[in-house]
Amino acid sequence: MKLNVLVYLVLSLLVVTSCNLIRGKKKSASSTTGWAYNDAKTGGFEYRSGYSQNAGPGLVYIQGGTFTMGRVEQDVMFDGNNIPRRVTVASFYMDETEVRNVDWREYLYWLQRVYPNDRDIYKAALPDTLVWRDELSYNEPYLENYLRHAAYSEYPVVGVSWVQADKYCRWRTDRANEAILINNQKLQPDLAQTGDKVFTSDGYLNGVYDGVEGKRPIKNLSKDGGTRRVNMSDGIVLPRYRLPTEAEWEYAALGLVGNSEDEVILERRIYPWNGNQIRNSDKKHRGSMMANNVRGRGDYMGTAGALNDGYEIAAPVKSFAPNDYGLYCMAGNVNEWVQDVYRPTSSMEVSEFQPLRGNVYTNYRRGTDGKPIKDKYGELQRDTVANYTNFKDGDYQSVIAEAEEWKTDSLALTTDQMYASGTGNSGPRISDHSRVYKGGSWKDRTYWLGPGTRRYMDERKATNDLGFRCAMTHLGDSNTK
Repeated sequence: MKLNVLVYLVLSLLVVTSCNLIRGKKKSASSTTGWAYNDAKTGGFEYRSGYSQNAGPGLVYIQGGTFTMGRVEQDVMFDGNNIPRRVTVASFYMDETEVRNVDWREYLYWLQRVYPNDRDIYKAALPDTLVWRDELSYNEPYLENYLRHAAYSEYPVVGVSWVQADKYCRWRTDRANEAILINNQKLQPDLAQTGDKVFTSDGYLNGVYDGVEGKRPIKNLSKDGGTRRVNMSDGIVLPRYRLPTEAEWEYAALGLVGNSEDEVILERRIYPWNGNQIRNSDKKHRGSMMANNVRGRGDYMGTAGALNDGYEIAAPVKSFAPNDYGLYCMAGNVNEWVQDVYRPTSSMEVSEFQPLRGNVYTNYRRGTDGKPIKDKYGELQRDTVANYTNFKDGDYQSVIAEAEEWKTDSLALTTDQMYASGTGNSGPRISDHSRVYKGGSWKDRTYWLGPGTRRYMDERKATNDLGFRCAMTHLGDSNTK
């Protein structure tokens, strides 16, 4: 009898406690003012606790941390541009694979569907298929088929410039957020959108996108009542897709999360896997290739009947084992664009936390009504506030107030003048358009497969062994995905 009474008391306590928890969640109050959150009767200030970010489509969570960035082998090129230094990278997300041909075709299809009479925007997004042409090689089949034929749908897109990749990231942000709002019934789908009426994330969040409200809009708790559109405080829309920084890319490629115990790195890696060779050392898969690259002069795939990596050019994006973060082809296959502007001395100049060279700060351009102004494609127009591409690099053209006096210095140099001695026929010119790319490719020697190696190219150019993948910032606690 006593046992039954005890059980009853425990159950009653659990019911009361759970009710209090539910009541508390609905009517939680500010710990600083005592006013209730999410209550129209007290003014309608909204607060949603316990936010946990959802990964965008195609992304893998990369928990941040500290690592030694830079070369792990002899600097055989004698560039001196990747001196080892310890930095910290915040948590972020990165694409599981390189962006594929089918992904880019989806982008082109959308542009053609939404802007049927605007050939300029479509042509600007087309990859340069002429990158396959070689005066002394028969590559015409790749020129004609690589981008569009079904056989190459899962292969990484190539022939895209840094500028094109950056625009793709912005387009992907808008399409992903539009899908999220539609799937959550906060917005009605609009397949007829065109011109400046196109959905953009910035336009929607700034109140200049005239979309149709969905069937489950958010209740407006302010004195005006009714419903409202989603805002940043709701935590529904995603941050921007973007190109990863060089530090993020290198950190993710090394995948040291699978090679550490507590805070001790057990073995510093040359490649995205342990060991000093590019063949698998695990017993089950011993001898298989870990990456797609050139092993020697004229050897792109191995000998018939016993092929090495088995691919004469790039391979489907999941052809080789992923690293310890679950990322595929972080070595070999195709090189990948990153966000950074190239400077050989970056390692001695950039910050220890979230290093990046190339920050350009902007503000929305606004009309007389105070609202942001859209261009003909629905993108919000921006004015440059400051350009820190050349900050602490000796170039007086860096747009920073404290550097104005440099303009009167007869010794002040432009970027082209500073690096003129190392340019010309010996290699590409270093300029404010020079962007870093990493990872090695199907036509690179093994040396370039190390995540610490770095090269650069003009952001407006493209090659047949250079692609990219997207990244996204992780918001909030790094201990949670």
